[in-house]
Amino acid sequence: QVWQIRLDLHLLNHDGNIIDAASIAGIVALCHFRRPDVSVQGEEVTVYTPEERDPVPLSIHHMPICVSFAFFHQGTYLLVDPSEREERVMDGVLVIAMNKHQEICTIQSSGGIMLVKDQVLRCSNITAVKVAEITELIQKALENDQKVRKEGGKFGFAESIPNEKITAFKMESAAVDTNNVEEQAEEIISKADPPAEVIAKPILHTPGTAQIGEGIENSWGDLEESEREEAAEEEGESEATAFDCQKMETEDTVMRETTKDEPIVLSDSEEEEVVILEPQELPRRTR
Repeated sequence: QVWQIRLDLHLLNHDGNIIDAASIAGIVALCHFRRPDVSVQGEEVTVYTPEERDPVPLSIHHMPICVSFAFFHQGTYLLVDPSEREERVMDGVLVIAMNKHQEICTIQSSGGIMLVKDQVLRCSNITAVKVAEITELIQKALENDQKVRKEGGKFGFAESIPNEKITAFKMESAAVDTNNVEEQAEEIISKADPPAEVIAKPILHTPGTAQIGEGIENSWGDLEESEREEAAEEEGESEATAFDCQKMETEDTVMRETTKDEPIVLSDSEEEEVVILEPQELPRRTR
């Protein structure tokens, strides 16, 4: 019988280079994990609870850490640990996984770029330095966690989960002095410049809309180009429009008298004529 261990990574939010962050989170989780202690006597297997025996860490021989390199302008520019915006415009990416003994575990290249041997060697040298730094940070964090747990305290992520609640930000309460608040407010007001006198004048853009005060002008009633051309001709056409309205009213009266006693027959093929009467004097549009 063997232990079956599965590692699931859930991404809450990221700003690029998720492969490196996931590799660090995964290896730290495996190093921090403890399995129950087991004893085997013949065919009898006994699994002990944490109260009976301390859990046992996994046998991890080395920590492979991923380091990503982004290339721009067909490999002319090299960037380590690209952000999310930089990943959008990069030509390709090279990911190297290495342990602190400078042993390359894997190399992955994606994108439409061709790399030469010198570029890969340069990236591997940078990876060796980055992996040594990250491995040292991981070992320090694990040692501090183990030390605090032995003393009965909490460290790292466990410290941010009081009462089964995860707090993203923690701040100590600070006392606020509320004495002499009124005097301080009066002193600030007395030193401040008096506000400028503002006279609200409504600005009429189109009939039915207006603006009071300063700020962005309302474009709700802006005229289109065709309407602006028509607005210039409205004054000269107002008299002709009034004459046409009177003529239409006269024709409508004559038609009513003619068809007064005649029956009205409606059919599907006939369409009803709609006549729109315009007022004699149209309101003048203003800008």
